[in-house]
Amino acid sequence: MTVLHRVLDETPCTDLRAYIAAGGGLGLAGAREAGPGDVIATLEASGLRGRGGAGFPTALKWRSILENSSTTMPTAVVMNGAEGEPSTFKDRTIIRNNPYRVIEGALVACSVVGASELVICMKRSFSTEWDRVTTAVAECVDSGWFDSLKVRFVAGPDAYLFGEETALLEVAEQRQPFPRVTPPWRRGLDSDRDDDGTPALAELASPVDAAGSGAPALVNNVETFANVALIMRHGAPWFREVGTADSPGTIVCTVVGDVRRHGVAEFAMGTPLRSVIDELGGGALPDRRVIAVLPGASSAVIGESKLDTALTHEAMRAAGTALGSAGFRCLDDQADLFALTHGTARFLAVESCGQCSPCKEDGVAITTLLASLLDGTAPPDVERVIADHLSTVTNEARCSLATQEQIVVGSLVAMCATAAMPARVDPEATFALSDLNALLPLVDIVDGVALYDSDHLGKQPDWSHEPTDTGSFPAQRLQGTPVDTDLSGP
Repeated sequence: MTVLHRVLDETPCTDLRAYIAAGGGLGLAGAREAGPGDVIATLEASGLRGRGGAGFPTALKWRSILENSSTTMPTAVVMNGAEGEPSTFKDRTIIRNNPYRVIEGALVACSVVGASELVICMKRSFSTEWDRVTTAVAECVDSGWFDSLKVRFVAGPDAYLFGEETALLEVAEQRQPFPRVTPPWRRGLDSDRDDDGTPALAELASPVDAAGSGAPALVNNVETFANVALIMRHGAPWFREVGTADSPGTIVCTVVGDVRRHGVAEFAMGTPLRSVIDELGGGALPDRRVIAVLPGASSAVIGESKLDTALTHEAMRAAGTALGSAGFRCLDDQADLFALTHGTARFLAVESCGQCSPCKEDGVAITTLLASLLDGTAPPDVERVIADHLSTVTNEARCSLATQEQIVVGSLVAMCATAAMPARVDPEATFALSDLNALLPLVDIVDGVALYDSDHLGKQPDWSHEPTDTGSFPAQRLQGTPVDTDLSGP
């Protein structure tokens, strides 16, 4: 088993000239000549599934967009680079190494759906990635790759929900990242704009209106578009040379936590998780062993007995979890499992927008109860009360965050039930989170060491960074407040 270099180049591609010299652009040229039907047929034959987390078949998504396209409004193609899944750094690594391949794949999508606009969305804080992308786009425009296609940059907030497809579209329209009910293939970007060209701010009902006012939008993440460019250049059989029949190709993995080194690398689908931990992470720390792996904040924790599970959608599902965005936080036999369970619940409770009140209310309650276990103030029936909240947190949910709370935190709580509560110096003291036991987004990985967004430790459930929480849900407090998406803005 070795690290591969398909999507993730071994050395960074420095400019468009170097990319073209290595065969870049051939996939786009072939796609434009072949036409939408042939491109989708090629993607279908390749078996490519989205690499953003859900693993939805790419060809099926693109075909659905075409079938639901508007006769009066063009479909926008949206690049989702809002990578905020804890323990995941693969999209930013791909962009840093070769943004040209990602842009090429996005332009293939534009040619298929007849888009008039490519919308590139990333968090404003991704300064290194923005430098790479804007420079690469300018080179591609100068070289004629875009023809008359417009490009728009959306610098979004650090909110976790910014990465959810419909919330991403809301931010692209300068609204808060509150998920919609309607999927992007039914409603994409709005057509109603003010005189200055900006979208009109909507009331709470508008973003979830089933009819909507916009054409569908095709949203794919960075790694997916990079694979599209390669498939259109080399063909579906080439893509299937690695991986498995049902999960072909490669997957770019991130490994952090209790291992010798942190990093990002590309592996064939079907590679055992333990092999990825050993090769990329260097294995467990001295005199320790990895006892569990947490896949971001989206899937159930993977216990020690299942670390040999193959990295495929079907194998991970059979193991009771999911592949997600292939970001893995390793926990060794000295990890404070109870503290991490609290930290995971806290992250999801804070990042809930509160449009669906059970998600916010139950999430905060679960977090509070887990904290009481840590500081010695837990009620006698704490396990039952936590279970009750976990059973109702998904009520009325319009996005997957509540389901994540139920599955991820539920799996960690179950693991805690079989573990001994570690002794603490002062069990009566209020428990304080730290980088070691919180679940936080990654800022960077430098010299094999993960750097985390410690500012998140001060984020309140109302999405403020004030000393105390107002008790108001973000959907109440921020509704109608525009989001500045101008890349040159603050």
